[in-house]
Amino acid sequence: MKYRPVEHHPAEWMTRTMHVEAIGVSPLKGGRHRSREHVLLQADGPADDRVFAFIDLDAGQVVKTVEHPSLVTCQAHWDDGTLSLQIDGRWITAAPEPSGHHVAIDYWGRTASLEVVEGPWAREFSRFLGRKVVLARSAAAGEVVYGAAVTIATTSSLRHLTRESGIDVDERRFRPTFTIDTGECAAHVEDAWAGRELELGSARLLVQGGVARCAVIDLDPDTGARGTNLLKTLAGYRLQSGDINFAVYAEVVHPGIVHRGDRATLLPAPIPRT
Repeated sequence: MKYRPVEHHPAEWMTRTMHVEAIGVSPLKGGRHRSREHVLLQADGPADDRVFAFIDLDAGQVVKTVEHPSLVTCQAHWDDGTLSLQIDGRWITAAPEPSGHHVAIDYWGRTASLEVVEGPWAREFSRFLGRKVVLARSAAAGEVVYGAAVTIATTSSLRHLTRESGIDVDERRFRPTFTIDTGECAAHVEDAWAGRELELGSARLLVQGGVARCAVIDLDPDTGARGTNLLKTLAGYRLQSGDINFAVYAEVVHPGIVHRGDRATLLPAPIPRT
């Protein structure tokens, strides 16, 4: 497949008013991506996002959604030290207790540091997933994130993929932290933001490169059922150097709170010193 770059005109997105269309996080890695009205962006990423993960200690692996699509049916709430996980339509709620058992797990070729926590979830989810797992808490934000802790999608790109695929594409398939309403800007306008700072609410982000996608985007974000060819469709016009990119990563350069509806402002590029 040949990558077809989209022509961008900087004046287009420099002059348009953009805003935060949606915010999404999940305290459980692989759990249902839930909409939020606001989120606190800390120096290392969104607060309360992918704090917990199920791991297979025998295999030395974090349980991945692509291998266990049923994880997306599991909602998670993490509030004031209490964790609630939904499984088979019922909630399991308790305060996770530190076990002192720290583990270093391979996660996509890098080491993630986690601590196993005590509670009622391990036995129930071992049955649910069909393998022996324990629940662990990340030692720091971003431990079980494929790339950077923040991802940004745009309505322009989602709208283009909807036209190409013939289905109404739910942004939760891509699990973005933020979906930015870019109005009538060109598809994948966010590619041109790389290296620029983006102001959202009281926070500021440094936009980085594209997010490589896999078959997870073909899973229904509520049921985990497979049933689309979005990855194949996307590959038809976004395959480059072996990666199929959609949305962009970002890192936090100034912590703050972002609300749905906040203005998204791309800051001017710094003038190079001579």
